[in-house]
Amino acid sequence: MNEQPFNVLFLCSGNSARSILAEGLRSKSWDEFAAQGAPEMDFVFTVCDDAAGEVCPVWPGQPMTAHWGIADRAAVRGTETEKRAAFRRAFSELDSRIKIFTNLPVRTLDRIKLQEHLHAIGKRQPAEEVA
Repeated sequence: MNEQPFNVLFLCSGNSARSILAEGLRSKSWDEFAAQGAPEMDFVFTVCDDAAGEVCPVWPGQPMTAHWGIADRAAVRGTETEKRAAFRRAFSELDSRIKIFTNLPVRTLDRIKLQEHLHAIGKRQPAEEVA
């Protein structure tokens, strides 16, 4: 059976790292996805605290939403090694949450249970790094 893939949008107000790490393509405005003729999103995740507090557009199709806050690694000051480590941590946190999300039985969960899972993923604490 060939099922349609889900459309997922990761939002970050700065578009400097987190949403780009989650998606892996390019920085873009959310206006691109709220415009007439834009693909309808099935899921919208905010990945920075600023975006979570902003008024988002009314998304066509009423996608499921959740906040998956990740610290702003682009704001890290320090050596190049410290900056790289901060980006690796951000990527690791996003990668872990995305893997949990993609392993959910999305098509079999009712909307309330699915929303509970999405919020729980966002509250998940990153595993302690091994030194």
